[in-house]
Amino acid sequence: MALGPAALLSAGLLLLLAHGAFPDKGPEFHPIRLTVENDLSNLSPESYSCSMVKDGVLLGAMKRLKEAQPGFNFTVTEHPDFGPFLESVNGVAGDEQEHTYWELLSESSGEYTRLDVGVGCYIPKSDEHIILRFNTWTPENHE
Repeated sequence: MALGPAALLSAGLLLLLAHGAFPDKGPEFHPIRLTVENDLSNLSPESYSCSMVKDGVLLGAMKRLKEAQPGFNFTVTEHPDFGPFLESVNGVAGDEQEHTYWELLSESSGEYTRLDVGVGCYIPKSDEHIILRFNTWTPENHE
């Protein structure tokens, strides 16, 4: 059985790819800064710098930072409808009874903006400053 021209071309392309004819540049990285603030304690803010994959999500950058910085740790809970939910940072967990949570913010020139999506969806820009702020919420706003 003879192969047609399209099949031969496809096979040739696969051989070129397998032998490295097209160099793989790998992912592009860019820097971000992440600060952990706890408005409910007298702890000083902790700042971290890391690099992340361009167009990657914040959760990926946080995982990369966790591997590189022994002092940085976090946990997430998977919500079936909304994806990963930031549960704790550096051993401090939000608590529904205490009305505490981790607020996600972006800071630029002293202006703070609350992120409109969670760690599993937010795509930080190059050199963006992300703030993870431990804060309280009032029950009447969340019923």
